[in-house]
Amino acid sequence: MADRTRRDREEQGDTLTRERVKEPRKYKVMLMNDDYTTMEFVVFVLTKVFRHTSASATRVMLHIHNHGVGVAGIYTREVAETRVAQVEGLAKDQGHPLQCTMEPE
Repeated sequence: MADRTRRDREEQGDTLTRERVKEPRKYKVMLMNDDYTTMEFVVFVLTKVFRHTSASATRVMLHIHNHGVGVAGIYTREVAETRVAQVEGLAKDQGHPLQCTMEPE
């Protein structure tokens, strides 16, 4: 049926145009260092929320510890917002002041 409609349009002189779909903007989810959140909890968050391996989570945690901030992951806006909310919820439940933000890539 789609072929028939296409042929009908072509016979009538209508042109078919394809619209390019823009790739969605990506956002970096950032974890901030603080003096109270344990390194173990940061590794736990990176493995559970961001699905890092243990080695990768440890590497990112050390970067956050040494530089004050680190990228936990890069996602579309909706996914990034969800990850930030998950981190904030886990931190609040466990009594940690871990801060998580997102910014455009």
